Amino acid sequence: MRELSLHVMDIVQNSLSAGASLTEISVTEQGKQMAIAIIDNGRGMSQEQVKSVIDPFFTTRTTRKVGLGVPLFKMAAEQTGGSFSISSELGAGTRLTAVFQTTSVDMIPLGDINSTISLLIRCNPDRDFLFRRAKDGKEFTLDTRELRRVLGEGVALDAPEVMEWIDAYLAEQTETIFGGTI
Repeated sequence: MRELSLHVMDIVQNSLSAGASLTEISVTEQGKQMAIAIIDNGRGMSQEQVKSVIDPFFTTRTTRKVGLGVPLFKMAAEQTGGSFSISSELGAGTRLTAVFQTTSVDMIPLGDINSTISLLIRCNPDRDFLFRRAKDGKEFTLDTRELRRVLGEGVALDAPEVMEWIDAYLAEQTETIFGGTI
């Protein structure tokens, strides 16, 4: 994949397939590092599965025999001189963190993370997402649980007006806090 945001999409799809009702996504840039963490409350994995998940020839899917998402994300981080970790507990969910050295020649761009978050919400209006974006001490958060509280029960997250607001909010926060798209 040519953008980290596409890796995020793939990993979050794994979370949703594992039954996660809440997926937290954070992108934190500090100095010459970028950390991407994805935490879910899905069904989790056994320790044996955690060890196997970085193997491209392991997948829990029955529709294909390989799973490249996690191994490719791990490789992308490690190629920059960064690191990768994954931990999980059956019945409690999974936490995945990739740290990238942003000055590396092998660093691929983050891509359009705002559109990735928007698409995840639009396509999964029955699930909740907590998105945090931080850079050098500045940050913003989008929490669909809070949106649900404000909107009330009669308004779906994927309603056109709501999605328009979400897109505008993400763009505005990125511009205000980070000085443009990053």
